[in-house]
Amino acid sequence: MTQNSQEEHKNNDTSSISFTAHYTGYVWVANELSHPSFATLKGQAFYTALRGPQWLARRISSLNLDAVLLARHTLIDLQLERAINSGAITQIIEIASGLSPRGWRFAERHGDAIEYIEADLPAMAQRKRDLLKNAGLDSANHRVVDIDAFSDDCPLSLNTLISTLDRRKGTAIITEGLINYFDTNSVIGLWGRIADALGHMQRGIYLSDIHLGNLGNDLASKAFMKMLSRFVRGQVHLHFDGEASAEQALLLSGFGSAHLLRPRDFAERLPYCREKGVNQVRVIAARTGSWD
Repeated sequence: MTQNSQEEHKNNDTSSISFTAHYTGYVWVANELSHPSFATLKGQAFYTALRGPQWLARRISSLNLDAVLLARHTLIDLQLERAINSGAITQIIEIASGLSPRGWRFAERHGDAIEYIEADLPAMAQRKRDLLKNAGLDSANHRVVDIDAFSDDCPLSLNTLISTLDRRKGTAIITEGLINYFDTNSVIGLWGRIADALGHMQRGIYLSDIHLGNLGNDLASKAFMKMLSRFVRGQVHLHFDGEASAEQALLLSGFGSAHLLRPRDFAERLPYCREKGVNQVRVIAARTGSWD
């Protein structure tokens, strides 16, 4: 590995992200979006430890970490559900899925109509495989594989994974709770890899969450992001200065269309999108290929 490759790998280290998987996994369980088997003792401990700070944040501002997590999760679910029900998407790759229940829920709901692939760092991927098997939640149309999403030329790259799928079928790629742990250059590089991968398929859609830089300028937001950075043991990055610049970056990365969705716009359909503060996050819906 060259010095530049070593530096890039260091900058794109995802070990701190797996730390947060325990907490988010417990949030899904606590709000009945997940199977109890996905809860961990660490997740429960983190969830309990943050009750006080979260109560205080809600008292002094509109910030609510759990509300943001639930809003982004259910809004991504809605966009994916619509794409599957329309017949546009039958293959799904979720990168850095951690303890998310989405793969299990969608595989159970749609059966053989879809193939759901969760892709994560080797240690987390093995944990997820063991969890699904031990809980009796595994299925033929749902698998968990190892990936290094920031690599271009290794056996665990996204291109290697995408080459195993049927190019005649519509494919979705999801990254939830991932991109704000990396600097903007790394995110743009990842978007380019995803757009390139989806460009090989009949059609593709990329779904993700993103926290924008212009939404974190007030004192309460800065304090919240600082607390979150300390919690995940790493810096949380805010990207771009607004929706238009983020959408433009997605287009320049190779997507044919790109839109940033506001959770509160879906409040009538999604109860978790009605909470105050949920518009601190946006959900990306970017497409490639032919869509009718």
